[in-house]
Amino acid sequence: MIELKGVHKCFGRHVVLDGVDFSVDKGETVALLGPSGTGKSVLIKHINGLLKPDRGDVLVDGASVPSLGRRQLAALRTKIGYAFQTGALFDSMSVAENIRLGISDEACFRDRAYCRTRVAECLELVNLPADVGRLMPAQLSGGMRKRVGIARAIAGHPEYLLYDEPTSGLDPINADAMDALIAQLQQELHVTSIVVSHDVRGSFKVADRVALLHAGRIRKVGTAEDFVAAKDEVVREFLERDIQVLEAEEA
Repeated sequence: MIELKGVHKCFGRHVVLDGVDFSVDKGETVALLGPSGTGKSVLIKHINGLLKPDRGDVLVDGASVPSLGRRQLAALRTKIGYAFQTGALFDSMSVAENIRLGISDEACFRDRAYCRTRVAECLELVNLPADVGRLMPAQLSGGMRKRVGIARAIAGHPEYLLYDEPTSGLDPINADAMDALIAQLQQELHVTSIVVSHDVRGSFKVADRVALLHAGRIRKVGTAEDFVAAKDEVVREFLERDIQVLEAEEA
């Protein structure tokens, strides 16, 4: 389980998180929505200790992340896969080498046969052919780079997956394919996931619950149906265009 309790984070005088309370249950997928620049990525970086809160606490399976020592934090990170917005691949390494970096167990990482097998498994899980492993990142499309980034995130058999804007920059067809991939991985791997996004319709497809981050706080949490029925003006304004489409589809 992931819990954020009264989390505050400022960069200089800029308040990004202003007392965030947020939780994700084991095995659940939660989409974290909000316009660009509202602090969604900042929020999830607190979960694996990339950032520390100025005040408040972040707990993963009951352990306070900001209080963990170096070795404890390293152990925690083996349980959390992080799929960066652009894939964040190392351009000097092949796709296979990039995915291998996600294998967190040291003995497995040194076992070349295991690595070859695990890389092939991860490519298959993200619906890419095995021969993609021989390519360099520069040879990949934007959508393929994102898939390889996800393959690296799952290579270490994580219990948690954090997706940072997985559909940003993709055309509608590839965005739908990415949403389908996230749903597929949830079913096959049984992980606990947070999907940071500004794509309302895609989030409604993949998430058990949706949360809206607004003005540094979680404005609303609920199912897709809860959001469609919401009367809150801030929620309605954010969802307005997508809700009109969803309501038309339901009519």
